[in-house]
Amino acid sequence: MAEKVLVKPRPKLKPKTERPKLWKVILLNDDFTPREFVVMVLKAVFRMGEEQAYHVMMTAHRKGACVIAVFTRDVADTKAKEATELGKQKGYPLYFTTEPEE
Repeated sequence: MAEKVLVKPRPKLKPKTERPKLWKVILLNDDFTPREFVVMVLKAVFRMGEEQAYHVMMTAHRKGACVIAVFTRDVADTKAKEATELGKQKGYPLYFTTEPEE
């Protein structure tokens, strides 16, 4: 009598869709851009409230830099450029940069 061999169908491998890597937007401190202007940019570009924007600005002022937010790379780059550009238009050295989140 022949033995029946059970053959299990192989599970179909689903391609893993990786989450896009996130990027930090960082505000760099400078000694020329007025604090009120930095707060205004944070509110306008990053949709922060007055208190949060002030806190972020003061953190950058004290520590030299401050991570503002984390986004996908495109959004981070766009917002950093937009915020830096607002400073340039007024003649300020205001600068936002991005870097990958660990």
